[in-house]
Amino acid sequence: MEIVHKPVLLNECLELLSPVGEPYENCAVMVDSTLGEGGHSYNFLKKYENLSIIGLDADSVIQKRAKERLAEFGDRMSFYNGWFNDFYANYPEEFPKPDIILFDLGISVFHYEKSMRGFSFRYDEKLDMRLNENAGPSAGELVNELPEEKLADLIYLYGEEKLSRRIAAAIVEARRGGKIESSKALAEIIWNAVPANYRYGPIHPATRTFQALRIAVNGELKRLPEALHNAFNDLKVNGKMGVITFHSLEDRIVKNYFRNLGRECVCPPEVAVCRCGGEACAEIITRKPVCPSQEEIKDNSPSRSAKLRVVRKKRDASEYRLNGVVGY
Repeated sequence: MEIVHKPVLLNECLELLSPVGEPYENCAVMVDSTLGEGGHSYNFLKKYENLSIIGLDADSVIQKRAKERLAEFGDRMSFYNGWFNDFYANYPEEFPKPDIILFDLGISVFHYEKSMRGFSFRYDEKLDMRLNENAGPSAGELVNELPEEKLADLIYLYGEEKLSRRIAAAIVEARRGGKIESSKALAEIIWNAVPANYRYGPIHPATRTFQALRIAVNGELKRLPEALHNAFNDLKVNGKMGVITFHSLEDRIVKNYFRNLGRECVCPPEVAVCRCGGEACAEIITRKPVCPSQEEIKDNSPSRSAKLRVVRKKRDASEYRLNGVVGY
């Protein structure tokens, strides 16, 4: 089976989230919250014989590929098909609580290259972008049905695209002539909508719009704050949680939540008596985010914007620990 996705910050994850020493001496359980093709899980299982892993993924197609790849590890590997926020909100009784949790929030290269769901503007594919093809509206539905103002806001908020209103206006004008059904057709509309000097910048002018649609279709940022909070509370005391992000919106959510976990008191000023426990819930292991080396970026260009943050759990977190987290 051809593997098209390289796990990002692999060596750093293996070191910072290693199941070595107490309390992992006999056995440890890890949840790979974004299994993909199983790259991180494969390497963790290969290196640490005392480890078993639960692999989560909302996409049954890519999870099938991961099952084939990880079959050699037998019952050390188990699987859950669904969104990670649902898993952590109602942690299934059949699975043991984890010692280690990893989130890799990037979209697998598989989805861009092999899924045929319109994630990439380099191919002429149906404009879908859903990880779970049976859930929610597709990217095509958003592009063809959203009012111009809402479409512009979506592109600006999730894609941080400064020309969002110009792009949204061009999309609305184009769809008057018929539905926009393919990724290539949408990319061409965006290309023609932007100024000439914007077309030849460091990234394709459709990049941020495609990112925004993908995030909106899959509810990526909406799922994240609650998922982080529930995952942290599902984690065993002294366990470690690591999160790899790929753009500023994700990283802001993770940074703010981890910062709150590391503070002794997060009660708002109007609360006269501390209700949050007055004790840090976590030790922040990475005071600054861990970024890929130049060698990794050269070898695996999708890693260039990756950031890894890691905490170790001291105790459960109350809802106050969500204060200050940026949600969408």
